[in-house]
Amino acid sequence: MNTKRPAFYRFANGDKAPLPFAPEEYEDRIAGLRDILDLHSLDAAVLTSMHNIAYYSGFLYCSFGRPYACVVTRDACVTISAGIDAGQPWRRCHGESLTYTDWTRDNFWRAVAHVTGEGRALGFEADHLTLVQSEKINAFLKPARGMDISPATMQQRMVKSPAEIDLIRAGAAVADVGGYAIRDAIREGTREIDIAMAGRDAMELEIAKRFPDAEYRDTWVWFQSGPNTDGAHNPVTARKLRRGDILSLNAFPMISGYYTALERTLFVGEVDAASQGYWQANVAAHEYGMSLLKPGASCAEVTAQINAFLAERDLLQYRTFGYGHSFGLLSHYYGREAGLELREDIDTVLEPGMVISMEPMLTIPEGRPGAGGYREHDILVIGEDGSEDITGFPYGPEANVLA
Repeated sequence: MNTKRPAFYRFANGDKAPLPFAPEEYEDRIAGLRDILDLHSLDAAVLTSMHNIAYYSGFLYCSFGRPYACVVTRDACVTISAGIDAGQPWRRCHGESLTYTDWTRDNFWRAVAHVTGEGRALGFEADHLTLVQSEKINAFLKPARGMDISPATMQQRMVKSPAEIDLIRAGAAVADVGGYAIRDAIREGTREIDIAMAGRDAMELEIAKRFPDAEYRDTWVWFQSGPNTDGAHNPVTARKLRRGDILSLNAFPMISGYYTALERTLFVGEVDAASQGYWQANVAAHEYGMSLLKPGASCAEVTAQINAFLAERDLLQYRTFGYGHSFGLLSHYYGREAGLELREDIDTVLEPGMVISMEPMLTIPEGRPGAGGYREHDILVIGEDGSEDITGFPYGPEANVLA
């Protein structure tokens, strides 16, 4: 009996599934990556992050402690995945797929080496590799030279294709559906978690209606009330809503790895004068910021202008983070195009095809009149002459003081 088990194998199980984009879209992306390889005289790219593997191959992995890769050479694009996923990576990827086994430690790197060969010039994602995995690269691939290509791949992802913008536009519409479901569920005495579930369920149903061939996972809502509104990423609790509470609606649909967002300030029943003042000021900053998002403006310049706007109103000390960020293949647990954020230290110049949010937030500490977190969030697509706001849910006191 043959007891020898392979380190890796091909497992083309079932039919190929429809991917989020046409094959030509993935070929264009891979061609862009090969241009990066040519520019730096590299033989292959070994990509290990969820966002880059999904961007170039269409496959969004679930790590659960196992490594994954997409290896792009001059003539191949191969996903490397764990045996626990069986045929799913092959069905959901553009290009070829290799499955590595658990029978011997480091079979993952043996599979990667099978594609790259040893002693080659390789590009990696230094911002994703751990020290342990970096040591494995040297042991198994023995690269003649290595280079961090994560900044270059990020720059490629920052400018969206028309197909990506269509998907992001659909995601913004789904977020609006979730926003209305959340708003309809808001009542005094209702728990944050119950309201959040109403929004999440509405968005998942809408995604399934719009994208019947997609995978469905990771759509979520952060719905916050009272003191829980002070941070943008505070998790949902079982706190019950009270009359006069400030609320923060945060709806996040996920479509094939593409995250979009809707964030709004609301109040239960009534809003006091101090809260009204902060809210209106943040809305004014939001509208001013959106007017600045146009081609040719740099992230740092936009940030400086909004800073000055708030400083004139003695509110800048209540700002807690940047004013916006890129959209595309990202999530709260993977991916981030940090080169396209509205912060003082980012000099990226906006150009057509970029997608960016405007989301100013003021946090007023507890114990002061108007305490709470005020945040509005719209997604804008940068065009040739200006920008298009693709978020439809209304903002401000006229729309979001709920009886």
